[in-house]
Amino acid sequence: MSVRRFVTGALGSAALVLSSFGVVTTAAGSAVADPCGFFETGSDAYYHHCTSDGSRVVIKVEAAWAPDYERCVAPGKTWLGSSSKIDGAYYLGRTC
Repeated sequence: MSVRRFVTGALGSAALVLSSFGVVTTAAGSAVADPCGFFETGSDAYYHHCTSDGSRVVIKVEAAWAPDYERCVAPGKTWLGSSSKIDGAYYLGRTC
């Protein structure tokens, strides 16, 4: 068996295994929804409050170079600032 055929066969097998677990995605697929809670992109930090009841909740924002603070967020995605300035954010268990 040639090296080229072996590599091609191995890659094909790996793709088959990964696709059976739902790991492989295609570039032409639909955009992935933002995750619930805190997340970052390459340059920005967000908190995504996932709800269908319209509630607003209080989150704690952990700032990198400033005091942490609380913020009331509405359903959906809220921009918190530059990812270099925000270390994280989490739900405090109360509405606002």
